[in-house]
Amino acid sequence: MKQFLATGVIVLLTLGGALAQEAAKAGSGKATGTVAQSLMDMENQWAKASKAGNAEALAPMLAEDFVALDSDGSMRTKSEVLARTKKAKWATNEIGDLKVMIHGDAAVVTGSWTGKGTDGDGKAIDAKERWADTWVKMGNGKWQCVASASAPMK
Repeated sequence: MKQFLATGVIVLLTLGGALAQEAAKAGSGKATGTVAQSLMDMENQWAKASKAGNAEALAPMLAEDFVALDSDGSMRTKSEVLARTKKAKWATNEIGDLKVMIHGDAAVVTGSWTGKGTDGDGKAIDAKERWADTWVKMGNGKWQCVASASAPMK
């Protein structure tokens, strides 16, 4: 199951990156308007909810089959991410450099993250990372994140 999830995340991120590159080449990859702003607002709400340990605020933003690939290479499900969110204690949890690439009913949002505190596993964190989130407009018209991946910044 974990191998299937890992493969799915890699496919989503690869596809999202390839689509973003093709759209940028064609000049149509830049996001404008209310969808891009809404996705950036949701990313900021995610960071705020995470800092506050508010998993209930985060839950509706994540698809039921959401998968996260953490910077340490571990895979997490929606329920695992929400459980860790409740336990984490952040002095700093900030995002920046947000960029949105919209492709029909899918979008890739990238950015940077700075965090200092204790993660949901009790591990002390003082890190800077880059991340990519893949969002999909669901049948009910709402956007949800289906995959998230992060990597340490050097």
